[in-house]
Amino acid sequence: MDNIYQHFRSEEKDFIDQVIQWKQFVEDRYAPKLVDFLDPRQIHILKSIIGNEQSVKYGIFGGNSDCERNRVLLYPDYYSPSPEDYQIALLEVKYPSKFVTLTHRQVLGTLMSIGLKREKFGDILCQNERIQFFIAKELLDYIKLEFRQIGKTSIQLLEIPLSDAISTGEVWQEIQTTVSSLRLDAVLSSVYNISRQKAQTLIAHGLVKINWRIVEQSAFICEEGDVLSARGHGRCKLLSFDGKTKKEKWRIKAGVLK
Repeated sequence: MDNIYQHFRSEEKDFIDQVIQWKQFVEDRYAPKLVDFLDPRQIHILKSIIGNEQSVKYGIFGGNSDCERNRVLLYPDYYSPSPEDYQIALLEVKYPSKFVTLTHRQVLGTLMSIGLKREKFGDILCQNERIQFFIAKELLDYIKLEFRQIGKTSIQLLEIPLSDAISTGEVWQEIQTTVSSLRLDAVLSSVYNISRQKAQTLIAHGLVKINWRIVEQSAFICEEGDVLSARGHGRCKLLSFDGKTKKEKWRIKAGVLK
């Protein structure tokens, strides 16, 4: 465990320490520990730390099998978790869709503006005019009280069964490309087919995220498994780095969300 930090980025140290504390809690109490919604990068780190531990197991559930953000239940070997253990509710947003168009970004911004931390709610699902989101059950009363409008549009929240979650129908297209370096600006330029200067401008203006966190350094080094997003250009996953070409360029396989 002493050398666990060397396998991850320095800015991930605090989260690694948190996972170690959660693991210790389960071992000491011999009882399950439910944590908030984690993004895929955090779940990757948690899996790496817990590994194939015999004394501590983990379960992952975000409301349905397609969720990107999931709550994690750490539990001792005797325990058999059920979906109810994850304490997740599904809310549908009712609004005058004939007259108003609401976006994923507006819903996310409003949830954050009423004081909710991002880890307290899961995926936001949008399909045509329908909008739903998963939330930690312990916040149901609070959100029903505080979340009454998005922008100037009045809304109502309806709690519905998890089984009624809409399918977003995301389609990922796999591409292969080459980059001169693994710097963020170079990778963005190649994956999104934009100029390197345009990539640098997006980064400098805080419009680029890696693993759901804003990165403003063009020289940031990308790694396999990173999820990148650039405002106006969608998201991509860096699936694998497949060595270098004769001209010393990196071969990259990526999935781009269309």
